[in-house]
Amino acid sequence: ARMKKTLATAGGREKLAKKYPGRQVATLFYQPSTRTRLSFETAALKLGMGVVGTEAAMAFSSAAKGETIEDTVRVLNQYQLDAIVIRYHEVGGAKRAAAVSSVPIINAGDGPGEHPTQSLLDAYTIKASHGRLSGLKVVMGGDLKFSRTVRSLCYVLSKYKDNHIVFVSIPDFQIPKDVTDNLKRTDTSFELTTDMSKAFADADVVYWTRLQKEYLKDAKQLPKGGLVIDKQSLKLMPKHTIIMHPLPRVDEITTDVDSDHRAKYFEQAGNGLYIRMALFDRIMNGRT
Repeated sequence: ARMKKTLATAGGREKLAKKYPGRQVATLFYQPSTRTRLSFETAALKLGMGVVGTEAAMAFSSAAKGETIEDTVRVLNQYQLDAIVIRYHEVGGAKRAAAVSSVPIINAGDGPGEHPTQSLLDAYTIKASHGRLSGLKVVMGGDLKFSRTVRSLCYVLSKYKDNHIVFVSIPDFQIPKDVTDNLKRTDTSFELTTDMSKAFADADVVYWTRLQKEYLKDAKQLPKGGLVIDKQSLKLMPKHTIIMHPLPRVDEITTDVDSDHRAKYFEQAGNGLYIRMALFDRIMNGRT
C-alpha cells in the first residue's frame, strides 16, 4: 500500500527512482512470462535499479547447451548482482539456485510447484477488497492440479483462521493431495466439488485458472462449456464477491465478465508491481 501511494505522485515517483542507484538485479526466466517478468523489471527500474536478464533462458542462454541452473547462478554471482529473479520450468528450481547463490534468489515460479510472489499479490488484492484474510469462503476452480498460483495461495490462506476453500474441477484436474494434506494439518476447512452453482453461493472470492497445457503429456482437455465463468455465472455470485485470475486468460472467463464490478483480475495483476517493489525494498535493506 505504501508503494502504491508513493507512486501516485510525481514527487513520490522521483524519490523512489533515486532510492537504489548502482544496484542491479538479473531476471532469469526459463518459461514464458508477461506479467511476472515485466512487473519485476518495472519494479526494479522504478526503484532506480538496473536490470539484466533473459526472457527465454531455455532457448537463448547456455541452458540450450546443457548448462545446469546451478552453474548459471554461479556465473551470475560473479557479476556483482544484488538479487536474481528466477522462473524455472521444474519444481525446485529456485531452491537449487539458492543453494549455490551468494545473493538473494527470488522464486518467480517453479514449474507446477510454487509461485510465492503471486500469492503475496493475491493476498493483497483480497485484503484490499474485503479488509481481511480470515473468515473467507474462497472458491478455486479450473486446472487445480498444475496451478502453482492456487498451491501458493492455499498455503497463505491456511495461515489465517476460519477460511473455507471450495475446489471446483473435474477429477483429472482436482487439487493435489499434498495441498489438502497441508490444509488438514492447519485445520483449514475445504471441500471438493464439480458443482459451480453450489460453490459460488456466498463466495467472498472466486479464483479461476486456465488449463495448464504446458504440463500435459497427452491431449486431455477440460470439458467444453464446463468450468467457464460467463455472464450467467455472475448471477450465482453475491454482489460482494471478487473474481480473480492469475492470468493469462484463455477461454475460462468470457470477456463480457470484464466490465462487472466484481472482476478484479486486471487490478490484481497491477498489484504485482507494488508487491514486487516492496520485496526488492526489503531485500536491498537486508530485511529478508
